[in-house]
Amino acid sequence: MFQDQGYAVQTTNVSFMHRVYAWMSGALFLTAAVAWYTAQSGAFAAYILQHPFVLFGIFIAQLALVVILSGLVNKINYPTAIALFITYAASLGVTLSVIFQVYTESSIAATFIVAAGMFGGMALYGYFTRTDLTQLHSILIMILLGLIIASLVNLWLKNSVFDTIISGIGVLLFALLTAADTQKLKRLEQVMQFDQEGKRKVAIIGALTLYLDFINLFLYLLRFMGNRKNQ
Repeated sequence: MFQDQGYAVQTTNVSFMHRVYAWMSGALFLTAAVAWYTAQSGAFAAYILQHPFVLFGIFIAQLALVVILSGLVNKINYPTAIALFITYAASLGVTLSVIFQVYTESSIAATFIVAAGMFGGMALYGYFTRTDLTQLHSILIMILLGLIIASLVNLWLKNSVFDTIISGIGVLLFALLTAADTQKLKRLEQVMQFDQEGKRKVAIIGALTLYLDFINLFLYLLRFMGNRKNQ
């Protein structure tokens, strides 16, 4: 009897994680497609590069979408959560189209493959490890806040050595966050007592979390591996 109950819990957990990764993969595909299409149009990507305030406005809108989706998930319905997630993924594709103006397509593709390998390895570690990553997750969030502040400071300093250090910390940080967030989602599903719609909405939030981990891991790796077109 107890074995049957354990099997049922494990099956439910796997189904939940499958849903999380399905939404995450779909969002990444949408972002990549929009980024590539926007870059091919040329004019819009160039306009974004020439008008940083437009890029800043899009960034604020994206931040608002994340806040609404994460903070108000209990007050919105499932279709709305899906719509917000899809909108965010598509809008991020627009802003990420600028990387095609800066880096060669071959180096972007190579970096994506490396990022996918690192992400997959750390996600597997986070899912199967018996090490409690809860405290590590809290420390990583504090480091993330410090990394954001350091990045803002370096926008003014424009120090290449400092930028390299920030990029290295960013790669390590989001690799570890991938493992910690995966474990957190696995444990969350085991204890949550939501209805089916509630679980589906939590899966969207989980997909958003891992999606952001992957995007940031990819972008920090690109600063190391990307071949600039003007070199």
